[in-house]
Amino acid sequence: MTPEPEVLVRVQSGVGRLTLNRPRALHALNRAMCQTMIEALLAWRADHAVQSILIDHAGERGFCAGGDIRMIAESGAGDASEARTFFDTEYKLNHLLFDYPKPVTALVDGIVMGGGVGISEPAVVRIATERTTYAMPETGIGLFPDVGGGWFLPRLPGQTGVWLALTGARLKAADTVFLGIHTHYLPSDALDAFRAILAADPAHPVDVADGLETDAGEPPIEPHLPVIERLFAFDTVEEIFAALEADGSDWATAQLATLKTKSPQSLKVTLRQLRTGAALTAFADNMAMEYRLGGRVVRTPDFQEGVRAVIVDKDNAPQWSPAELSGVTDTALDALFAPLPADEEWRPLP
Repeated sequence: MTPEPEVLVRVQSGVGRLTLNRPRALHALNRAMCQTMIEALLAWRADHAVQSILIDHAGERGFCAGGDIRMIAESGAGDASEARTFFDTEYKLNHLLFDYPKPVTALVDGIVMGGGVGISEPAVVRIATERTTYAMPETGIGLFPDVGGGWFLPRLPGQTGVWLALTGARLKAADTVFLGIHTHYLPSDALDAFRAILAADPAHPVDVADGLETDAGEPPIEPHLPVIERLFAFDTVEEIFAALEADGSDWATAQLATLKTKSPQSLKVTLRQLRTGAALTAFADNMAMEYRLGGRVVRTPDFQEGVRAVIVDKDNAPQWSPAELSGVTDTALDALFAPLPADEEWRPLP
């Protein structure tokens, strides 16, 4: 039997449809899936029969849980060449979606983390449902929130992106729509109606979503915005730790306890990534920065240890190295962020 494609590609009623079809892996992206989507998007870019793009997933087990972490870890344990090739392709897909000349809709129905965020955040219409769970949990495995995290997260209200990136907090739809991570809320049983109306008006997914959207409810994060703004506004992780400790509230204490379980290296890389990304004016420059980081961070002891603890052995007891923030020097960070040789730098598709 021929295995089913991992991405279903077709054009229906003027809509170019990309359906993630790897349910056993929660539709985690591999390079072949990214390449398939790139080829379809390039073919549809100048095709007048395709008026908008729809990205969704098969089944009910989440939109996309990230990238192929095991492959990345195995590659990082060697020369990381396969990991870099994956990042190169994935980031080209992220950038292609970001700059796409036709409206893109992502139906973010279920778990969306890492790579799933990378293919949904560039969309003009990002629909969350009651099943949506959003997170960028990379600091817990010794990584950093890539796939455009350095661009999107610091552009969320106040310091919420920094809080999300450092803690790996999980949000439901009421919060994601409130913060602008997702643009609309629809109950999952209304998604078929959205698809049907979009088929009748494929050029205007924003209007279709506006006409169907309902209230996601009160956002639990709203009361915490002032304290997030105050405690996560610093440019060093040490200052954030100190501010949380000095605050002493139950909420701040819980955040500090969470942060102390994360990779110190990842926390410092992530904060610099977001502060740098906030000042950039081109998405491609952010992706070039993340490509430099990706190829280097996956070779560090913390990424290997994080994947072992969380994904392989599942003991959730990583032994970070360095174990303390003070052990992660500016010199070490400078080396991770340094430019690559000109012929190795990441570049978007032409």
